[in-house]
Amino acid sequence: MFKILVVEDDRELNNSVCAFLNSSGYEAIGCLDANTAYDAMYENIFDLIISDIMMPEIDGFKFAKTVRSLSEDIPILFMTARDDFASKQRGYRVGIDDYMVKPIDLDELFLRIGALLRRAKIASSRTLMVGSFTMDMDEHTAYLNDEEISLTTREFRLLYKLLSYPKKTFTRTQLMDEFWDAETTSGTRTVDVYITKLRNKLSACGDFEIITVHGLGYKAVIK
Repeated sequence: MFKILVVEDDRELNNSVCAFLNSSGYEAIGCLDANTAYDAMYENIFDLIISDIMMPEIDGFKFAKTVRSLSEDIPILFMTARDDFASKQRGYRVGIDDYMVKPIDLDELFLRIGALLRRAKIASSRTLMVGSFTMDMDEHTAYLNDEEISLTTREFRLLYKLLSYPKKTFTRTQLMDEFWDAETTSGTRTVDVYITKLRNKLSACGDFEIITVHGLGYKAVIK
């Protein structure tokens, strides 16, 4: 199931869009501002983002620019009351993929989402490729030069997260909160153990490296 992030400060519209998407076969998560959306992105892997422009503190342009710096591939659709050419031009310049003017026709929104997912080649297979290394999110498989690398579910999800946001540092606490149950008695050093396992299993891969950021956590660096 594709996961969609809806960033819209109008609570009623946010709820309506999320309810429509959830009833249409998607999993939608709504946020009322960009800062909350950033937190949601730390905790989830989204396939598409829908964002308003006029929002408190951080507007849609700044939000989209930040998202695009983290991921070049995730589709971004602006859903806004601003119908002027300058706003559309600025939106596309910061990296959005589509632009809809309010009031929104939900059936049209559904069609555009499908087109964006197909265009991003996500609809058929959610894959992540770094040089000769490939991960398939739907099948939970990883291959290096066509040879499968055996990864546990937690190892897979941890690595997929790091590679989805190259150069972004994730703290041990952030990774623990996302990939371990809240009831776990394990400390944050458990993350170190899993990173060591991943490095050992991927020692033959020269396309990326998992870097330790001392005092914080880890990041993936693509070579």
